[in-house]
Amino acid sequence: MMKKHLLVISQYFYPEEFRINDICKEWIKRGYKVTVVTGIPNYPQGKFYKGYGWFKKRCENMEGINIIRLPIIPRGKNAITLMLNYISFVLSGYIWVVHASIKADLVFIFEVSPMTQAVPGVWYAKKHGVPCIIYVQDLWPESVETVTGIHNKRLIYAIDKMVDYIYQNCTRILAISESCVKNIEKRSSAWAGKVSKVRYWPQYAEEFYYPASGGECPEDILKENRFKIVFTGNIGYAQGLEILPKTAALLKREKVDCCFIIIGDGRYRQELEKEIERKEVSEMFLFLGRKKPQEIRNYMAWCDVAFLSFMDTSLFKMVIPAKLQSYLACGMPIVASASGESERIIQEAGCGICSYIGKADSLADAIKKMIQKRPELKYMGSNGRRYYERHFEKKQLMDEFEKKYLKM
Repeated sequence: MMKKHLLVISQYFYPEEFRINDICKEWIKRGYKVTVVTGIPNYPQGKFYKGYGWFKKRCENMEGINIIRLPIIPRGKNAITLMLNYISFVLSGYIWVVHASIKADLVFIFEVSPMTQAVPGVWYAKKHGVPCIIYVQDLWPESVETVTGIHNKRLIYAIDKMVDYIYQNCTRILAISESCVKNIEKRSSAWAGKVSKVRYWPQYAEEFYYPASGGECPEDILKENRFKIVFTGNIGYAQGLEILPKTAALLKREKVDCCFIIIGDGRYRQELEKEIERKEVSEMFLFLGRKKPQEIRNYMAWCDVAFLSFMDTSLFKMVIPAKLQSYLACGMPIVASASGESERIIQEAGCGICSYIGKADSLADAIKKMIQKRPELKYMGSNGRRYYERHFEKKQLMDEFEKKYLKM
């Protein structure tokens, strides 16, 4: 019996680095046919990747995955182009749905911001009468208000109604944390039946995330004996990285011999670098730019601890950032400026220390404690890896998804 044809809606896809790339590859390995409807790659730089454009590489095949790229406006570097980027995907998606000839058995929406990207998936599912699953990793409209600072009542009301429309017309809603499940269930009381259609399905880390042992040092500076704290991923406003220059200044004043290794890129990077200069702590930071995900573990192996943080809001207490699973999978001890779900996991795993979110003095104290615990760091990392294998291991989660949702 031929397995199902899965239609994946995700505004971001290869060569952009999101976990949906690996999920689709796994479905191909399991015998499913996969078509991805996505945008022209432009994240996070804000401009189209080299070789891509409105009239170039609009259709591709990547390891058996059929990729259809909708024409969109690149996200740019300001709020206006970002809004146009979101809107253009929806408009292009509508035109695609009207004219699409492919016959899929199930729609899977990979929802990281923006939530607007889910609308074409809902339209396709309604038009063809097929099940629709949305995988929610970013709660709207909470994220819009928190990250952008937009509080216009009419706009938030319109977004709220759009989110209700999406949730109401999805067959199943999957969320990355139990707190997110509760949040969605609470707002769904107006349209949901007696049995909730919201389920917890956490993220896993790709199989190339595992503890690295030794190996060639990727950067000579990593050989230095300073205590090295590594951050990997998007350098955005939501990550709360403004705490780092403040913390570095406190540590410098106390002559603590440490440095921060920043791997990644994003919209906040230039502001962060300027603040580091203003605080006169440039010698305590090393920006290595974006690296291939497969290389990250080798960089982490030459650092002492991994750093996790985000903005001090109720929204980020509910979510579990994808990098947490990556850190755990690589067996990295973690120092965090975090609360909520992330703090719970770090404490349950016994893999690090959480400081008060947004408090530089608290983070500085946590880093000093980690330095004092240097002999115990390997043990903390092993705790994290064991926790990952129990709760976030890829095969068990993909088996669960196949059993519960691909049989719909």
